[in-house]
Amino acid sequence: MFGGLTVTDEETDFALTLWDYMMLHHKVKKSDIILVLGNHDTRTAEYAAKLFLDGYADWLMFSGDEGVLTKGKWDKTEAEVFGEVAITMGVPKEKIILETKATNTGQNVSFSYHVLQERDLLESLRSVTLIQMPHMERRIYTTFMKQWPGDATALNVTVSSPPISMINYPNDHVGTLHDVVTVLVGSLYRVKVYPKAGFQIPQHIPKVVCWCFEKLIKTGKYSGHMIKI
Repeated sequence: MFGGLTVTDEETDFALTLWDYMMLHHKVKKSDIILVLGNHDTRTAEYAAKLFLDGYADWLMFSGDEGVLTKGKWDKTEAEVFGEVAITMGVPKEKIILETKATNTGQNVSFSYHVLQERDLLESLRSVTLIQMPHMERRIYTTFMKQWPGDATALNVTVSSPPISMINYPNDHVGTLHDVVTVLVGSLYRVKVYPKAGFQIPQHIPKVVCWCFEKLIKTGKYSGHMIKI
């Protein structure tokens, strides 16, 4: 995906520091809706479907058309692919809501709001569980709290992801460890710079996390998911 370069032991240690920071370690609890923000890893859909089937939500929603990481990957939208995964696992089709136009995280949030509004589900919405890949947790939380058209602070927001370690995360969908670390570095970069652009709420980033981030950037191997704003 990004070149498949080797990740050294030292770089792995740096990346693990970023990985732990990007995860929020929320405890999953019952919510009104589980919202999965589109990505290139169907394990997020499987995880969300399992939570729904275990009684953790009344609705299961998937958001996403095609994004940077899924461009040309599927012949259907992210939401449709994920919805099919959930149905295969036993989630009733009538309990699944699809938002199929979003092409970035901010749109995942705002477009999902409007779909729920059209279905008259906003008035009763008190809690939401956001699902993404582990190294995207903090990014989707900060985006949701900024981009949700309603009062996000009035909602009980939980963020979760498949319980898989960074070392075990690579697979045919997300690529090699180098690919995973590249996306991780790009996600942290967005947490750093997006608040000034008005896309996310600001976060405190510990010095050790910034130091590890800079070490990875200086290798010249992990800039494939960076973005100019």
